[in-house]
Amino acid sequence: MAPATHTCTCGAVLQYRHDLEKRPGGITAEWTCSDCGTPVPGMVAEKIKHQHPS
Repeated sequence: MAPATHTCTCGAVLQYRHDLEKRPGGITAEWTCSDCGTPVPGMVAEKIKHQHPS
C-alpha cells in the first residue's frame, strides 16, 4: 500500500506523525499541520500518524 500524504494549504507535505499536531479537547482527536495549524482531514491524519520514516 502506498504511503498516505497530504499537501497542506501552506505547501507543507504531511507524511509522518511529526508533521502533525494534536489539538487538545473534544471527543475525537483533531489533527493540524505542525507548520501552520491548518486542520487536517481526520481520515488522512489517522493514516499519516501511523507511518514512520524508514
